[in-house]
Amino acid sequence: MDTSAPVKFYSADPPWNAEQSLGLMVKRVMQSIALHADRRLADHGLTHVQWVPLMKLRMGECCTVAGLARELQTDAGAMTRALDRLEAKGLVTRVRSATDRRVVNLALTAEGERLAALVVPVLADVFNDHLAGFSRDEWQTLLSMLQRLVNNGDALRDAEPTKELP
Repeated sequence: MDTSAPVKFYSADPPWNAEQSLGLMVKRVMQSIALHADRRLADHGLTHVQWVPLMKLRMGECCTVAGLARELQTDAGAMTRALDRLEAKGLVTRVRSATDRRVVNLALTAEGERLAALVVPVLADVFNDHLAGFSRDEWQTLLSMLQRLVNNGDALRDAEPTKELP
């Protein structure tokens, strides 16, 4: 079967079943993961808006305000407010680039490193709790299918022409 060929699993025609909506199910899983991680990290004073940037910085996925905002798909204002809270808690420092004043580099403080180190074990526990009843093969199949969805989404994004604003 050609996996790049368009499929018609969904239709706008009745009966539309929101409970079988791919978007709704993925969103519900993400909300549940975030909720349970938040509950476990609350004792450390961290919320989702705070632990996600800490984790991204610790993993080296980005090191600038703009890069973090892009990675988290949020606007610069919201990212700045979140970083203000993290900086006030003594978890993150911001330093303007010496070569480009528009760039603001981010670094975890020692306390930020300590708290960020707590996130991955919590996520591992939360993920494992959500995978209760899955076999190792089913887990691998799920990951493979999700990766295909990501790849299809990337291909769609890359194929769409960029639209210029007026």
